[in-house]
Amino acid sequence: MKRAKIDALLASDMPLDQVCIKGWVRTKRDSKTFSFLEINDGSCLANIQVIANEDLENYDDVVKATTGSSLSIRGKMIESPGKGQKYEIQASHIKIYNVAPDNYPLQKKRHSDEFLRTIAHLRPRTNKFGAAFRIRSEIAWAIHQFYHEKGFRYLNTPLITGSDCEGAGEMFRVTALDPALVQKLGKMDFEQDFFGQEANLTVSGQLSAEMFALALGDVYTFGPTFRAENSNTSRHVAEFWMLEPEMAFCDLEDNMDHGEELVKYLVNHVRNNCEQDLNLFSKFVDKSLPGLLDTLVNTTFERVTYSKAIEILKASKKHFEYEVSYGLDLQSEHERFLAEEYFKKPVFLTDYPKTIKPFYMRMNDDNETVAAVDLLVPRIGELIGGSQREERLEVLEGRMDEMDLPKEDYWWYLESRRYGSVPHAGFGMGFERFIMLVTGITNIRDVIPFPRTPGSIEF
Repeated sequence: MKRAKIDALLASDMPLDQVCIKGWVRTKRDSKTFSFLEINDGSCLANIQVIANEDLENYDDVVKATTGSSLSIRGKMIESPGKGQKYEIQASHIKIYNVAPDNYPLQKKRHSDEFLRTIAHLRPRTNKFGAAFRIRSEIAWAIHQFYHEKGFRYLNTPLITGSDCEGAGEMFRVTALDPALVQKLGKMDFEQDFFGQEANLTVSGQLSAEMFALALGDVYTFGPTFRAENSNTSRHVAEFWMLEPEMAFCDLEDNMDHGEELVKYLVNHVRNNCEQDLNLFSKFVDKSLPGLLDTLVNTTFERVTYSKAIEILKASKKHFEYEVSYGLDLQSEHERFLAEEYFKKPVFLTDYPKTIKPFYMRMNDDNETVAAVDLLVPRIGELIGGSQREERLEVLEGRMDEMDLPKEDYWWYLESRRYGSVPHAGFGMGFERFIMLVTGITNIRDVIPFPRTPGSIEF
């Protein structure tokens, strides 16, 4: 008999004579002549109740099943007389795969997120984290669906790279050199390394995506990126996923239109397809979540310049831990004030000083600012960061000279500006930050399966 998933059974309009489910025991209650088992297979938040009568041939073994044990159950799905459930399964056969020991760490009680991070291999079995990772899966699917509907091409950009897109230098080095040889020489001889030069894990696929946008029109890359930033904040991990669309014949206004459309599409998709899981977060994690999701979908995102944002922050008279001054990058507390308290909705900030932005962003006519854009959202701060790219070869070379970037390392990038260069733009959206936004989870470590942070690479 083919295995049925619990979510499909619970959505069924009528009882079924024969069903087969496989899953794990969440709770069990025994009486003298029968047992109630709450079974979950991970397909949905809800459990399904199974009634095991004493006439089962292996009933003595069923009684020994504990929380966390794995079972296969065949039986008849019948209408349930109990409250809170439409159907239950009257078992005719139960196969026990494994009986979990009594020290199974996920007993029926609430566990702290900090504790669950220490057992990240088991935490998906809890209600909260099962819901979080089902939502993560659904959002990933919706991203591909959104771009497929818009005619974008999906691109896989290199994870190992010889260039630093952001210019920050916080990259993980990739090497095949023998550590003993490096220690003996007192240096790393990259000419003797696997690639013959320094190589790192990528912080962004943008530069590669630009090359394909200038060939295929509209593309997107969606995959892991890495940053060796020694940060232990609730918004940073060393390995994270980034969505990066890149669009040819696109300016900054088009870029913002696209970002707003994307966010609204994904929020609507989650609301329409993950209602049960979202309700858990609205009830137990963040009661303001439904209102925030309404705001994301039903309001037009604000658009102001960086200069105007600095004026607003200074005029607020609010005490900030970090200084507010023109020419300094905004901190999370500044971003959240603008989105949460001042505008009370998402806001695009544009036209940042060139001194705090990378070399590839298009120079504005004032020769002091660039066509950069960040999308700030309530509770998260920056969700999207992007720009119109500098398509003019001579201006791009000038910016690289200003920043002391070796043009020979970017010869291929510069060459794209010689052969049919066009205006183009794009952005990066932190996938985990978006999941935090729609679930109310406040720590990025709790929306990624196995978080990589300074001093921790377990699991």
